[in-house]
Parts: sequence; structure tokens; C-alpha cells
Amino acid sequence: MLISLDNVAFGYDDNYIFENVTFALNEGERVGLIGANGEGKTTLIKLILGELDCDKGEVLRKNGIKIGYLEQNGGYVSGNTVYKEMLEVFREELDAVEKLSSLSVRLSETDDEREYNVLSAKIESLNKFVSARDCYDVEVRIKTVLNGMGFAAMYDAVIDTMSGGEKTRLKLARLLLEQPDLLILDEPTNHLDISTLFWLEDYLRSFKGGILVVSHDRYFLDKTVSRILEIENKRITSFSGNYSKYKILKAELYARKLKEYEAQQEERAKLQDYVDRNIVRATTAKSAQSRVKQLEKMDILEKPFTPPSPPHFKFEFDVQPYENVLEISGLNLERGGKVLLRGGVLNVKRGEKLALVGENGTGKSTLLKEILNKNSAVKLGRFVKFAYYDQETANLDSDNTVLAELWERHVGYTQTEARSALARCGLFAEDMDKKVCSLSGGERAKLALCVLECERGNVLLMDEPTNHLDLPAREGLEDALKKFEGTLIFVSHDRYFISALAGKIAEIENCKINSYDGGYESFTESKRAARDEERRKQEAEKFAEREAERSAHFRSKKERAEEERKKQRIKKLENDISGLEREEEEINGMLSDPLIAADYIKINELMQKLATIKLQLDELYGEYEKVLQ
Repeated sequence: MLISLDNVAFGYDDNYIFENVTFALNEGERVGLIGANGEGKTTLIKLILGELDCDKGEVLRKNGIKIGYLEQNGGYVSGNTVYKEMLEVFREELDAVEKLSSLSVRLSETDDEREYNVLSAKIESLNKFVSARDCYDVEVRIKTVLNGMGFAAMYDAVIDTMSGGEKTRLKLARLLLEQPDLLILDEPTNHLDISTLFWLEDYLRSFKGGILVVSHDRYFLDKTVSRILEIENKRITSFSGNYSKYKILKAELYARKLKEYEAQQEERAKLQDYVDRNIVRATTAKSAQSRVKQLEKMDILEKPFTPPSPPHFKFEFDVQPYENVLEISGLNLERGGKVLLRGGVLNVKRGEKLALVGENGTGKSTLLKEILNKNSAVKLGRFVKFAYYDQETANLDSDNTVLAELWERHVGYTQTEARSALARCGLFAEDMDKKVCSLSGGERAKLALCVLECERGNVLLMDEPTNHLDLPAREGLEDALKKFEGTLIFVSHDRYFISALAGKIAEIENCKINSYDGGYESFTESKRAARDEERRKQEAEKFAEREAERSAHFRSKKERAEEERKKQRIKKLENDISGLEREEEEINGMLSDPLIAADYIKINELMQKLATIKLQLDELYGEYEKVLQ
């Protein structure tokens, strides 16, 4: 057990955020923590870390537990380079290797027997530490993690000059290298491209410690966790399995609890009706009293909590476009001196749902805007009407109120129609007079999506539409877009969202657009196969290099025989030395025995034997050093 919470409650001013919270995190366990925004996920993490104290109950931590915590936007400040900063994680290991080297030099130079023995003991102790910590593999471990996290070309980059997203990614890389007992990750996938996500998922499978991850990335949860903790209505419920399994189990639990609640309510109603009709009758009063006692003894079941309805989006259009909605041919794109596309080609048919993917900075959002702005290399079919969702919601007027923002764009709406449209999208009466600039990220996203659906476009261009949306809102948007009969072209890092919607993938890679027919799973299979093939190719090249090196240093049969004889002699010397050292240790133990110490003859015999062993060891040590030269 790493962490245990027992009947924990926490709140402000007697208003509990959650209460009666009981669960444990066990060694090596992978747990996902989910819940709507504002339910208290971050508060729960701070209780686990000890940054907050609970109002009721108890938080227990394993003695000496080492916890690594990645905050949602938690990078760090350092004037170090990337590689040197990662070396600091292994300062103890590097110092041990350096000290071992220094002691070995001193051992080879000393003629003093006492100093030799002291140095030998220190070296033996250090060797055990170095072996246990894999100190000689430090550089390999650092490079494995840095390359996997996308820093292969940034070893010498100064951390203070990096972007916020890069700093957060680097903090995650450091935490992976630190190997804590419990790794707590708050939205770890926010700044990762698809190839890095693949690597991280594979790495976490072999991670030895426990993991607690807060994430809106349902695909990531499916791949990495085996239990879900959900915060809802001030309670925490545990579900075995990944996110997809949780959805099934939660629906089953709600249905069962509702059935039990309704059955009890029906039984109580029947009992109460009998009491009401018979309590005043002399002939039936006794049986009525019996039913009163039944009602009093009954444990009243609580009606299962029904969460607020998620936003309900609806995308419709008025005119159907021609079959060939979009044709891109020979598109060249540059931004800030960086080439994004050279001769880009892409075709989209009516009704297709296309996901634009690729690493960060490859130009996905730029391509979407070029389509919207009708670049000369972009040919549109007749009757195409775009509706565009901007990931930064920059197309909203910050000085407007929520109601005015929608109403001014669609003056034909009555106030009731405008309010109804906003309410469907999750913005209610209390939100109508809020200024757009004062809205949270999730509220701004819902407003932008409401504006989008009112545009009635037959081709939706959407740039990261799930950013800032909690899981219920994401699922509501997914459901609406599945039902949308028009064409959808979208950019997203939400792989669950991509998998649910996209029937075609277009990846921007090496300044080209590569199209893949089929869904996201088919695309990822292709990418993984290509990655595995590249890995096999690299391994084959390394093997060929080793074989070439071995051929270059080909030894004759006589030389190989001589080396084998040398190995056998070294092995025999090591065994002989070990045997004599054990015998020497046994004699020293006997000499310290009070019973033997009282026997002068026995002491004399043992001392003579010890002197003989020392002479034999000196000869063997000398021969051993010569053989090794």
C-alpha cells in the first residue's frame, strides 16, 4: 500500500467538496482519476501530497514514500541545458562511479597492506551500490527517455529559453528518470504529439512504481490504467478496468441502484397505503401497526445521483454540396522561414470525416486556415459552406455578453431561441449576462460551438474542438458530430475523439500530406509497423557494424586458444583466491572466540596456518595481476 484515505472529507466554510472518501493506491497499480471540472481532482491530489490537511478522516502514506508530481502546466526554471539537467537526477550514481574509479587508482598504487585492505573493503561496498543502481547505464537511460519524449535534437538547449509546453514535457521526462514510488500525472498528454504518446504509453507499461493519472484523454486512460476513480456528487467510486470498461460498469451500477431504489419506493408506498387505510380500523389496526414498524426499520435507499445533462450539440445545414467537396494540389506553405508543405495534395469527398494529424509545428492549423481562406491551390466544390471553430476561440468578441455574442451573429433569432440554443450547449440563465472575457476555457468553448452550429455550414473545419471541454462535453460533441451528415475536417490530439469520428486520416509529415483510408486504429497500426520496421533496420545496421568490427579484429586459431587459456587461468585464480579468503575469514573468526583464545596451542596452530594462507594469497594476487596485464 502506497497511499490510503479513510473517510476523508475536505471543504471550505463547512461546504464540503467531497466527503466519506475511502480508497487505497497500491504498489505498481495504475489508476485514472476522473470527474467533471470543479469536482475536486486537484484538491484530492494536494491531500495525497500533504499540501492540504483533511477536515475529517485520515490520509496515510507509506514510510519513506517518494512521490513524483507533474502539474498540468508544471515545467521548471533552470539555466542548465536539457542533458545536464537530466544528469542531476543521477548525481549520487555518477559520484559513486567517479569515487570507485579514484579508489581503484589508489588501490593499484598502494604498498601498505592496511590501506590496501581498507580500500578493498570500500571498493567492494561501492561495487555493490553501482551494480544495484545500474550506475554505468545512466547515459543510456537518459538518452532513451529524452529521445522518446521528443528531445533528441535538444540536448544542448537551455531550459530557460524553451516554451511552456517543452518545459512541462521535460519535467515529465525528469520524473520518469527519477522512478518515484508513486507517479502523479495531471493531464500529461496536453503537450505531446502522437509519436511521443505512443512512446510514453509503452514506457509506462514497464514503469515499476504506481501511477495516478488525471486526464481527459480517454484513449490514454484506456491504454495505461486498470482502475478508474470517479469523483461525482462529493463521493468517490472505484471501477475496475480502463475507461471504456468504466463506462459500461457505471451504466450498469446506475441501472441497478435505480431499480433497487424504485422497488423500495414502491414497497414503501404499498405499506404506507395499507397503514393509511387500516390504522383507524379496530379489526386491522394491529396489522397496520406491524407495517408501521416495517417502515421504521427499513434502511432507506438514497436515490442514485443523476449527473447534469451534458451539452447537447446539433449540427445541421441547408444545402448539400457537390460530391467533390475539396481538392488540394501543389500546395506550398511557409511560416516564419520554415517550410511546412511542398506540393501538398489532399482530396475530400462529401460526407467524409477527415482528421488532420502530425507532430506539433508541422502546420495542421495553418493548413486548416488556408482551406478556410481558399488558397489558390485549394479547389472547392459547388455550394460548399464553411463553418470554422478556432482552438483559441479568438473569433469571439471579449467585450460582448454571452447572449449578445450569439444574438448579434444571428439577428433573426428571438431571445427565446437564442437562450434555448445556448442552454442546449451548456450555458444557462446565470451565464447570459457574463462577459465573454470572464468565461472559463470550458464556457468559451461551449459558446464557440453554439456559434458554430448556428452557422449551419455543410463543411465543418474544427481546430482542437475538445480543448477545455470536460469528458461529458466531449462525449456530447462526439455524439453530435457522428450524427452530422455533412463533411468534417478537424485537427485534434484527442485520439479517442479521432478514433470515434474519423473515417480517413491525413498526416502532415516531412512537408507532405500522407492520406490513409480507414479509421484511426488502421492508421496507428501502419505507424507502429513503420516504427518497428525502422527499429529493426537500425538494429540490423548496428549488428552489421559489430560484425564488421569483429572481422577487422579477426584473431588466429592460436590467438583464440591463448585467450581461452588465459580466461581459464583467470577463473582458476579467482576461485583459489576466493577459497583462501574464506579460509582466512574463518580463522579470524575462530581467533576471536573466547574459548579458543584460552587455548595457547590452538592459537599458535591457527596463527601458523594464517601466515601460510597470507603467503599463498600474496603469490596468487601477484600472478593474478600479471595475467590481467
